[in-house]
Amino acid sequence: MKEAVYISGAPSAGPDLQSLMGLVARGDQDAFTKVYDAVSGPVLGLVRSVLRDPAQSEEVAQEVLVEVWRTAPRFRASRGSAMNWVLTLAHRRAVDRVRSAEASAAREHRAALLDRTPAFDEVTEQVESRLEREQVRRCMRTLSELQQQSVTLAYYRGLTYREVSELLSVPLGTIKTRLRDGLIRLRDCLGVGV
Repeated sequence: MKEAVYISGAPSAGPDLQSLMGLVARGDQDAFTKVYDAVSGPVLGLVRSVLRDPAQSEEVAQEVLVEVWRTAPRFRASRGSAMNWVLTLAHRRAVDRVRSAEASAAREHRAALLDRTPAFDEVTEQVESRLEREQVRRCMRTLSELQQQSVTLAYYRGLTYREVSELLSVPLGTIKTRLRDGLIRLRDCLGVGV
């Protein structure tokens, strides 16, 4: 075990933190200055060992020392030394900061995943479109062969009635009638209002 080395040759008595904490609890600013001088270095060292980020470590150390000032009346010498109490506050605050940073990173990760997934409306539209296509196919199967061919050529291939008539070698009037009857049947099958 290493022995402590003191520059002056003997350990310095240093301030009595226990009694100073009692004064700080009563609002003594001079006593807090002495407590601050005694604990700020160890607090910063402990916080830095947990956070490893100098800027955040300084911020958390400052928060801890403000907390020492505000909560000094809660210190109980019977439960341990003042230094241990302050370092416990520092450790808890540093761990809270790490947890907060991890939770923030997890939230950002979840948000990034949500950004990559398609919007609800896009998915709904795709499902509805697929269901509509399937329903149209089902209703098309209820038409006669000539009606199916006429509707397919006129509405899916974009041919005129005359071109459909010539392609199927069926009189133009018959094609018009079959298309009208086929479309009425499709409308009824699909449940589309007039």
